[in-house]
Order: sequence, then C-alpha cells, then structure tokens
Amino acid sequence: EVQLVESGGGMVQPGGSLRLSCAASGFTFSRFPMGWVRQARGKGLEWVSTISPGGGSTNYPDSVKGRFTISRDNAKNTLYLQMNDLKPEDTARYYCARVPDGSRGQGTQVTVSS
Repeated sequence: EVQLVESGGGMVQPGGSLRLSCAASGFTFSRFPMGWVRQARGKGLEWVSTISPGGGSTNYPDSVKGRFTISRDNAKNTLYLQMNDLKPEDTARYYCARVPDGSRGQGTQVTVSS
C-alpha cells in the first residue's frame, strides 16, 4: 500500500520560507518520479514541482520557478520542497504525489499571511 505522509506546513509571513517533507513507504521510492501538488480553497489541483527518480531532473511552473526547490533522498525514502519568498497566493494545501498515478498523501497546509 502506497503511503505518503507530508509534514512541515504552517503559517508564515510573505517573504518567508518553509520546508516540506514527505515520508514515502509501501513502494520502491527510488524508481518513481515524484512531485508536489497544491490545492487552494475553491480551486483545482496544481502541480508545483516534479523530480525524476534519480533526482537529476526537475520541473516547475512559472508561478514558483526560482522560489521553490524540490529534492529527494532515496536512501531515506523522503521527498522535500524548499519554499522561499512565499507569497499570499502560495496559500494552499500541499500534497506529495507519485507522478505516474497521482497517488498522494493527506497533505499539509501552508498559509502565507501578514
């Protein structure tokens, strides 16, 4: 059974930083591309980053490029998202997701507000 458990969310002021983590289990983590998706209240899911199985290739939409960095530690079965220069429009629930099938965890809330 695929299990993805996110942590690290919280409330931060604009311009602040947060680091999200995702502990993966129930599958061979190192074989799958992974990513982070987010959903703001009343809106659909938005992919904010993806990373290849070995970590050598990453992708970001323009909305977060240069501010967010995805990484992974395959030895620890853990996915990360470093978020810098956070903006109010980044407020959403963030989910760790397995790219091929979209399996995701329960999410962690990020709120950016002054």
